Amino acid sequence: MQVGGVRGIVAERLGFTYTGIDLRKEQIDANYTNAKEIGTDTDKINWICDNSLNVDEHIEDESADLLFTCPPYFDLEVYSDDENDISNMTYEDFCEAYTTILKKFANKLKDNRFAIVVISDVRDKRGYYRDLTGITKQAFKEIGALFYNDIILVNVTGSGALRARKQMNSGRKVIRTHQNVLVFFKGNPKEIKSEFGPIALLDKLEDTEKE
Repeated sequence: MQVGGVRGIVAERLGFTYTGIDLRKEQIDANYTNAKEIGTDTDKINWICDNSLNVDEHIEDESADLLFTCPPYFDLEVYSDDENDISNMTYEDFCEAYTTILKKFANKLKDNRFAIVVISDVRDKRGYYRDLTGITKQAFKEIGALFYNDIILVNVTGSGALRARKQMNSGRKVIRTHQNVLVFFKGNPKEIKSEFGPIALLDKLEDTEKE
């Protein structure tokens, strides 16, 4: 359940292996082309063209160290006309498929590991917000991966300012200028320190401040 090749390329550059699933073959082909153009070792990257609902056919349970995904925000952007594309489903079908996908992917995590979902609530045709963040939290909760960190990704502040007056005048709508980065943990939080140890970059910053 991924779009674009950035996460795979970054993972490879940091010395990790990466598996991503996307429904669109043209996106998979573009990922490999871009990766090769910048000299990425694609032997460590496995971009799979398939429906994310079929993840059980590609990844074993409890085999992954991290889940990182930015799924479609329902119909905010429709990626294709494929009937299996959750971005062009009815909202009810989207919720069912999205929840099932998240649960299946959560099962791929090893114990004491993190899952990260970048998501945003979007409005329906009447202007009310659909609770995509709530659906995401509930899906992980049901599988035993609990909500651990809440991060706000701020963006589009410039264009938001340009649209603010019209939106407020027409419907008293506040401009949304952020996305939610929801972090879940599957396991025992008390074991995080022993599992992951100190963050090297933070230690270097602390040493620099002491100098």
